[in-house]
Amino acid sequence: MIVEIPDQIIKQSGLSAEEILLKIALVLFQEEKLTLGQASKLAGLHQFEFQKELAARKIPVHYGEEDYRRDLQIIGSIK
Repeated sequence: MIVEIPDQIIKQSGLSAEEILLKIALVLFQEEKLTLGQASKLAGLHQFEFQKELAARKIPVHYGEEDYRRDLQIIGSIK
């Protein structure tokens, strides 16, 4: 799907197209509508760069107990 934002809207916002995409990605991630990977892809950033944007805005990364347990299992299987 392609979403078009009229140039007039972009101009009125005072933001670049890239900044608008980043803001949309940040909001959708914060509302847990997108995963970290999906949001970083939407923003056109590597996940590490997107995480830096999250940190700069004090938006926590969604990392729950289930994620922690899964990571422990993966780490345990590497040995």
